[in-house]
Amino acid sequence: MRVLMLSWEYPPMRVGGIAAALEGLAPALARTDAGGEPGVEVHVITSGSAGGEAEETQAANLFIHRVSVDEPSNDFVHWVHLLNGAMERRADALIAEWQKESNPQPLLIHVHDWLGLFAGRALKHKYHLPLLSTIHATEFGRNNGIHNDMQRYISDCEAQLQAESWRVIVCSGFMKGEVEYALGTPSDKIDIIYNGVDTAKFNFTFEGAEREAFRARFAAPNEKIIFFIGRMVREKGAQILIEALSQVRYQYHDAKLVIAGGGERGHLEQLAQYMGMARHVYFAGRVSDADRDRLYQIADVAVYPSLYEPFGIVALEAMAARVPVVVSDAGGLREVVESDVSGTVTWAGKPDSLAWGIVRVLKDPAKARAMADAAYERCRTVFNWDVLARQTKAVYERVWSDYRNSDGKPAPPAAAAEPKAAAAAPKGARKGKTVV
Repeated sequence: MRVLMLSWEYPPMRVGGIAAALEGLAPALARTDAGGEPGVEVHVITSGSAGGEAEETQAANLFIHRVSVDEPSNDFVHWVHLLNGAMERRADALIAEWQKESNPQPLLIHVHDWLGLFAGRALKHKYHLPLLSTIHATEFGRNNGIHNDMQRYISDCEAQLQAESWRVIVCSGFMKGEVEYALGTPSDKIDIIYNGVDTAKFNFTFEGAEREAFRARFAAPNEKIIFFIGRMVREKGAQILIEALSQVRYQYHDAKLVIAGGGERGHLEQLAQYMGMARHVYFAGRVSDADRDRLYQIADVAVYPSLYEPFGIVALEAMAARVPVVVSDAGGLREVVESDVSGTVTWAGKPDSLAWGIVRVLKDPAKARAMADAAYERCRTVFNWDVLARQTKAVYERVWSDYRNSDGKPAPPAAAAEPKAAAAAPKGARKGKTVV
């Protein structure tokens, strides 16, 4: 079986959680499983704007095709349409080669979020192939509603993607409810498959002088490190953590907050200054993967106080690194972290509750260590990419079986309005047309 995956981001390009999800899922799908079942032949078509070879074979059965947008674009929506045109052309060339085979493999299209809608839909109808999608987040959820033309345009594109899809994959039960409500997706069309984490990459030796020197960059020897990593956007909740810090330090004086992640952070620095906590907060900015993994090694507690979180891959990373975690009860985090079993769950948007959770971990290290051990085991068994790849492959096989038992063509999409062009969308971006 072959699958064409369309995603606007794939490592080394990292913007949100899609890249992290595909970095684990794509290789796991391609691998031969423990029972000797051959893997899926995975072809990821993605943007080449952030580096990486144009054509790369990362492993047996795993091929990355990075395309470039060479034309100038008016805005982000225009760029997305240009990217889709480039992805479609690369897929056309691949499919032309595969059609020459004497016994072509079953072929499916798997689109990740609305940014691959236009190429995915064109390929589906051009070659009469089954299409499925993963909705990683919705515009409705990110913004707590739809408030302007751009958000409406993106939400309409998301609705079109799920309508065109044979089946829709989401990363949590929370997201299942959200796509049902926000996009009108039928419940029986949705499959829940969690994201995963590779525990092995966090198992490395980091001791002695090297560890002490690295730790000294962020905190004094007596200080406990509270670690946050994520984008500097409202929904990730770093502002809630800064507001909670004064209460944490009132109860546990030797505490230092380390905030890592890209994006504009001026508002967070101003908040720390206003709260009188500036000297107790270290803004590390965007860090390398190696430094991120070392930060997990020196952290005493990892905190993720999201206001909106479809899943929470960063929480999984901390759990895989055996760091005690404190999370909010937003979205999928409640499914990732079992309260009082594999971590501490607090009320979203409530600094008092968050401070309570952090202090609880710092003052009861034995309990925190027991929960961290349980969290690691949960990563190893539940959030294991090989397990999740088997679940994804089962969805592929179901879609292909249904497709073959139909009239040989994808079912027509459910009735849905075409995306209305956002005020900022360029000419040619209306009605979901690919701009070429």
